[in-house]
Amino acid sequence: MQKKHKGKLPPWLKRPLPAGGGFGRTASTLDQLQLQTICVQANCPNRGECWSRGTTTVLILGKICTRNCKFCSVAAGKPGPPDPTEADRLAEMTARMGINYLVITSVNRDDLPDGGAAHFRDCVNTVRRRCPGTRFEILTPDFMASEERALATLAEALPFVFAHNVETVPSLYSVARQGHDYRGSLALLKKAKEVLGPIQTKSSVMLGLGESDDEVIQTLRDLRSVQCDRLTIGQYLKPSPQSLDVVEYIQPDKFHWWQEKAQDLGFSWVFAAPFARSSYFAEQENMSHRQAV
Repeated sequence: MQKKHKGKLPPWLKRPLPAGGGFGRTASTLDQLQLQTICVQANCPNRGECWSRGTTTVLILGKICTRNCKFCSVAAGKPGPPDPTEADRLAEMTARMGINYLVITSVNRDDLPDGGAAHFRDCVNTVRRRCPGTRFEILTPDFMASEERALATLAEALPFVFAHNVETVPSLYSVARQGHDYRGSLALLKKAKEVLGPIQTKSSVMLGLGESDDEVIQTLRDLRSVQCDRLTIGQYLKPSPQSLDVVEYIQPDKFHWWQEKAQDLGFSWVFAAPFARSSYFAEQENMSHRQAV
């Protein structure tokens, strides 16, 4: 059974309230275009900073997920059909905000034959036609039972960084990621390399759910075994009252240690820090030098 961390939130995990003109402009644009973001749906602690910088991670294919991960605050249920206007609205947002690096993610869509891959493809291609200088990172679900079809569809929207998060160590999947398959996630990252060619792949791991260091190291080795290039390691923070409790708050110095460990294992792009998330500073070419603060 998961243990609950007792005590107040440590000072290094406190964030200022969002404010400023940049934040307001981002919020207004998203509201006008009726676009969803993982920043809002997952209660991301970095929203104030990212929106103030004029960046955001859009959430396509609705805000209802077909799974119910206990670490996540995105609503679970029966989603509606994909919105055919979403790609155009996304392109308008990218043009208005002058976004040079766009991260697109989605809920799980087990109700769709391709897991939503065609919608990812259409969003990338539509934005690229409107804003040809924009670079892309797609953070996908696992496309369970439709991996080959999904990857073949996504190949029509290259180039992009292909991200898929393992999220936690395999022993915690039954607690945190019911309905997901750790080995299946590794296999998807491996297949992405095989099908999509010379692309960068990326994954993310949360700490503080009760994992051991040895388990995390083995997870990082597993990711390198499928040639995963990029990695983020961050602190799990409870996003809603219904979500899993935090077991441990990891000290900032330990994230420095994880940064070095991941680099030693061969990841070419590493961001390990308490507030590191999959799309946080994703646009930066080299994160290996960044301090874990």
